[in-house]
Parts: sequence; structure tokens; C-alpha cells
Amino acid sequence: MLLSSFLERFNEPETLKMAKLGRELRAKGIDVIDLSLGEPDFDTPEHIKEAAVKAIHDNWSHYTPVPGFLDLREAVCTKLKRDNNLDYKPENIVVSTGAKQSLANTILALVDEGDEVIIPTPYWVTYSELVKIARGKVVEIKSTPQQGFKINAAQLEATITPRSKVFLFSSPCNPSGAVYSKEELASLVEVFRKHPDIVILSDEIYEYINFTGGRHESIAQFDDVKDRVIIVNGLSKGFAMTGWRLGYIAASTDIAKACEKVQGQFTSGTNSITQKAAVVALTTDLRPSLEMVEEFARRRKKVLEIVKEIPGITCPAPEGAFYIFPDVSSYYGKSDGEITITNAADFSMYLLNTAHVSSVMGDAFGEPKCVRFSFANSMEKIEEGWRRIKAALAKLK
Repeated sequence: MLLSSFLERFNEPETLKMAKLGRELRAKGIDVIDLSLGEPDFDTPEHIKEAAVKAIHDNWSHYTPVPGFLDLREAVCTKLKRDNNLDYKPENIVVSTGAKQSLANTILALVDEGDEVIIPTPYWVTYSELVKIARGKVVEIKSTPQQGFKINAAQLEATITPRSKVFLFSSPCNPSGAVYSKEELASLVEVFRKHPDIVILSDEIYEYINFTGGRHESIAQFDDVKDRVIIVNGLSKGFAMTGWRLGYIAASTDIAKACEKVQGQFTSGTNSITQKAAVVALTTDLRPSLEMVEEFARRRKKVLEIVKEIPGITCPAPEGAFYIFPDVSSYYGKSDGEITITNAADFSMYLLNTAHVSSVMGDAFGEPKCVRFSFANSMEKIEEGWRRIKAALAKLK
């Protein structure tokens, strides 16, 4: 069978690939501890589940409007005002089947062949692949652990060219956990003021998982760039609703309409029951989400304590999300007598096959010296996983 050349433009997500390899080992009876996937290990809060059950009994079972039910888009606007002091109207909101679709809609609506999309490293694996699908050009800005994995205004200015179309970033960041402060965002906005044709795509899916002690800062708060900021958010991380598949954008009406047009030919409107549950999630009790974040904070503290005890691993403390992203390159060139570690992929596969712990190699995130480990797992699993990792790394000489 002759398959389309379209498939050659992009790669399988490494996050899903590692999870798949872990499942294959489990099927053979091996006890694999998963520190690879970005999924809260909590159940969806009861009041949200009850709203979904009610929606089923109320027969919300028909096709939905492409951009989402009006009451949900109003709920998104309420949330943005409450949490971010941002004013949007329902016509600025498009609800999609997950934040990944929101990102895909936006990139397909904005990027033409050859357009440059500026992405600071490290970045979520799907960003670069979506740009490739749209035939755009990924332009990376390298950040370092010493910078807290955040870029500065001078780096941004030096990267912009006449072909620059989109700036795509996340805060809190997957995989590094970096969180941009208001002052840091303001310095980037100073650059964007000089380049009025660049659209800013701000992935804020980890908004609630923030360990800085301050509130989440959105780049959309700066009025003179707000009309070219596209906020991407959703329910998967902050509400433990990964399987419910609901994301959304907040954008200017012309961009929102463009994304609605794209979505109309791919999936149309998203799941009706999820939408009705999402109204309740966004407008009612946030305590379950806050309690979940408190538990993530405890796990973060424990992981950082453990990592300090492992020679050769350096890791800035994440300010948000639920990952650590250490530099493991000191192990490159080392061997246990049978396997030699030459790169991050070797490192991750060594841990999977030797320690039976799954992780994700940093190449997928634009940082080949690093590996991502999730702490969205139970404290017991985390401690056992890192005990295995420490023992496996001790064998490398």
C-alpha cells in the first residue's frame, strides 16, 4: 500500500511511544513504573462527574455547535475574568476536543509554507510536529538551566526575521516547569511591540499547577498585544479530566472564526456531555484542584530531595507543571559493561530496560542533554521508581 507523503512530515510523539513501550513490558509481567506520561493520577472530582451524569439524563446527546455550547463559552469567559482579569466574549472562544486540537486548529489557521514559528526550548513534543504538518519552519530559541529554562528579550529580538509569523510557548512549561513572571512577560512584550505582525500563541494548560506562590500570569494581560495573543487552555491537567478531551482558545474574533472553520471540517463540535460537565468545572468549586496541586507540591519536594543524592544529575526546581527535566549528559559515554549511554534516548531506554522505569528523552523537547520525569504518580511509586533509577545509574562507569 502506497501511503501519503504527509506522514513523512512529522514523528510519533515520544511521550506516547515511551508509554507504549512500558505497556508492552507490563504485558510480559514486568513491573514498570511510569514516570513518562503527563497525566494527573487523580480521579475527576465528584461534582464534575455528577454534572455529566445529569447531562446524560437530560438528553444532551445531539450534535453540538462547532465552537461549543454558548453556556460553556460564557463559562470560559467567566473563568478568564475570575482567574486572569481578562475580558473576553463568547465569540472569542472556540471549544475543541482537547488542547492539542486547539493548538492544531490555530497553527493550521495561521501558518503557511515557509512561515517561521519561534519556539523557545524546551517545548512540548507536539509543537514542532504541528508546525511541520502546516509546512512551517520551526525556529528554536535555546534556553538553559541557568536561565531557569526561560528566554530573555535579547534572545527573542535576535531570532525574529521578516518570515516570523508565530511565537509559541507555554507557562508553566512542559517539560521544564518554568513559569514566566509578569516582569519577564513584559520584557518580551516590549519586543513584540516592535513587530506587530507576530501572533503570540500562549499555552496555559498547566495554569493551576503553579508552585511559585503567586498567581498565574498570562501574556494576554498586556492590552496592546492582547488582540494577537491566543490563549490555549483546557481541563485535562487542572481538573484531572484527561480522558474527557476538552480544550479551548481565547482569541480575537477573526482568529476564533478561522479556528472554527478549520474545526468544522475535522471534528465539528466536541462531546456534548463533556461540555456540560466543563461548565460546572469552570464555574464552581476549585478546592479539589487546589488539593491536587498541594499533593503535587509534596511530591515535587520529595523528588528534588532524591535527585540531589544522585551524582551527575543537575536539575533546576520546576516552578509549575508536574515534571522535572534534569541534565543527564554526565552519563553519556558511560557503560554498565554491556550497554553504553551515548545520548538521552539511550539513557531513557537503559532505565526502562534495566530499572523498569519509563521516562521521555529530551531530544523530543528540543533539549538533547535532558530527560523528562513526571511526578504525577503516587508517592510510593515515585520513591520506588527513583530508588531503582539510583541503583541503575550506580552501575554506569
